[in-house]
Amino acid sequence: MRIVYRAQNLIDAHLVKDALEGADVPAFISGEYLTGGVGQLPALDYVAVLVPESSVDVAEKIVREIDHALAEARDAIAAFDDDSDGLVPQPL
Repeated sequence: MRIVYRAQNLIDAHLVKDALEGADVPAFISGEYLTGGVGQLPALDYVAVLVPESSVDVAEKIVREIDHALAEARDAIAAFDDDSDGLVPQPL
């Protein structure tokens, strides 16, 4: 097994895993159950998506596409937050 994606969070890991499995690439999430110990573990780099060595080439292409889409979504959210004109209620 080889790591093809290091996730920022568990949701991203599952999005990548589901996309890989949709393309008939078997995938496994490593570190999924470590998220409960975040207060006691380093908060970075503990959730990863792995695939068999024979599927790495196909998986890397899919992961690049998903990672690009996730980055665009994060940028759009950040831009919205930066340009907020006060119409969105803020938490008290």
